[in-house]
Amino acid sequence: MPVEEHYELLDAVTPAVRKLIDEHKGRREHWYAHELVPWEKGRNYREEPWDESQCTISPEARTSLVLNLLTEDNLPYYHSEIESHVGGNETFKEWNHLWTAEEGQHAIAIRSYLLTTRNADPVELENDRLATMTKGFHSGAPDPINVFVYTAAQELATRVSHRNAGKITDDPVAYELMSRIAVDENHHFMFYRGVVQAMLEQEPAATLEAIYQQFKTFQMPGVAMPHFLRRAVEMAKAGVYNLRIHHDRVVVPLIRDWGIERITGLSAQAQELQEQIMGFPRTLLRQAELFERRIGVSAT
Repeated sequence: MPVEEHYELLDAVTPAVRKLIDEHKGRREHWYAHELVPWEKGRNYREEPWDESQCTISPEARTSLVLNLLTEDNLPYYHSEIESHVGGNETFKEWNHLWTAEEGQHAIAIRSYLLTTRNADPVELENDRLATMTKGFHSGAPDPINVFVYTAAQELATRVSHRNAGKITDDPVAYELMSRIAVDENHHFMFYRGVVQAMLEQEPAATLEAIYQQFKTFQMPGVAMPHFLRRAVEMAKAGVYNLRIHHDRVVVPLIRDWGIERITGLSAQAQELQEQIMGFPRTLLRQAELFERRIGVSAT
């Protein structure tokens, strides 16, 4: 689609987006990180330097929280990517600003927990934040349809990752905190899922192409952070996020929710994309099985 047609599509789905924003505002209850962080555990780092022996959660849990935190730190890049694709559409801009404001508390909350409980090396954490944000992030999405498909998948994946990271901490405080963040991610996912649904109704062929491309190339936005591969494998082994979870909890639900199989009236080319999307979970499951054998993890 030419650029002008992308903007026409944004205008066409704007009434649906307005409704999605209003539903989001009515559904989401704002929360306050300062009420969840265990400030009473805080100690002076100058007087008592950090040591790993002070940690109270497992190495796998610490890795998961840090990786999730660094992913949240890149929020300015996510905001700017969406902003660059919506042109002068004020409704989409309103959402992007609201979403950014709500997402901004996530990094504040996770970092406050990690530093207060001494479950991260504060120097390494800051160095990794600096390195991650200096490198930046761009999903590579070429147009608004691809951006919103990617973001729908990414928000759902982040919801799953945050909740699972909280579970493996065996810390009620961390579990509550990460669950609260996961609920936010679910609200945001519902918005982005709805945007893509509206685009499917307006431009099914172009949207199916974007869904296929984003499913095929999907990467979590943390890939640019230091030691990402090692950290991701550690999280995969711990059952926080891996290819099987991506299949079960992200790709299959999105295909179902968007009703990909039920779309009719498509051109031959769009029908081929539809079939490729429907076949993608089988390919992903094979990849998951190969990965599990390679790292010595059994399917659960």
